[in-house]
Amino acid sequence: MPRSYDSLTLEDAKRMLAAAEARAASLGIAYNIAVVDAGGHLVAFVRQDDALIGSIDLAIDKAVTARIFDKTTSDLAGLAQSGKPLFGIQESNAGKVVIFGGGIPVMFDGRIVGAVGASAGTVEQDIAVAEAAIAALGRLPQSSSRSRSSQEGSKRSTQ
Repeated sequence: MPRSYDSLTLEDAKRMLAAAEARAASLGIAYNIAVVDAGGHLVAFVRQDDALIGSIDLAIDKAVTARIFDKTTSDLAGLAQSGKPLFGIQESNAGKVVIFGGGIPVMFDGRIVGAVGASAGTVEQDIAVAEAAIAALGRLPQSSSRSRSSQEGSKRSTQ
């Protein structure tokens, strides 16, 4: 029997990108920003004019990493240090796992519905840009509460 799940919509992603772009502009840095759905697939991406070319894949991979491990990439960074439980995790998934800040899962009703990744500035700036994207949905990063219905702002899909 097919299972249903909530996921970010294109409308959600566009709202997230607009907020993230505004935060990037306030920092004076051209950014690459990616939003993935509950399955970890790219929904929307923006590369602002003059954003670093090398940060394109980093933004996308940060979003995917946050979704496939259901943790912020900054949390993974701490867990991936020598002697820690996830040491070497960045070598998994064909080396596409990113273990520095800027990737954050998006949660509604305690369930992950996607993730955002931002890359171009310092780790702290990348996190701030990603957090701005999530705030556009009326959520704090990794929030488990949701004030709107489970259908509004996310879609129900079957797999």
